[in-house]
Amino acid sequence: MPDLPYRPNVGAMIFNAAGQVFIGRRADMPGAGGPLSEGVWQCPQGGIDEGENPTEAVLREVLEEIGTSQVSILAEHPEWISYDLPGHLIGHALGGQYRGQTQKWFALAFTGQDDDIKLDLHLPQEFDAWIWADLNSLPERNVGFKKPVYERLIVDFAAFAASPDSRS
Repeated sequence: MPDLPYRPNVGAMIFNAAGQVFIGRRADMPGAGGPLSEGVWQCPQGGIDEGENPTEAVLREVLEEIGTSQVSILAEHPEWISYDLPGHLIGHALGGQYRGQTQKWFALAFTGQDDDIKLDLHLPQEFDAWIWADLNSLPERNVGFKKPVYERLIVDFAAFAASPDSRS
């Protein structure tokens, strides 16, 4: 495992006007298609393409995964956050080429209406369902082995969970 590199990746924590965060249920994981209490949930994220910078990548990923460009960047996390895949996924997930991912996370403001979100514009579909969730609830949801990433982000992006009237 130590010989494998991390895959460069971006993540989007999208906040609505009420300070809640967009999370989608993975369409390719157990629980998809079932009740909203089931499945694996995450914020939009994805790889950085050759020649693409993280800002371009996060906006592209949001458009591909949730079908909207109705977002604006509030902040870029100052650090890259890395995570390792669980042992049973190494050599299988991410094309078998990576030990995990190193991610540049962004806090984004959702500037559209809920009906601007279209999960089926890009195939294969990443998410089969989505909700607005309270930021602090993310680690309580099934976010799988990415839980430490979300625990860190709820602290680092806490200021964006306030409604716009109370943001400084």
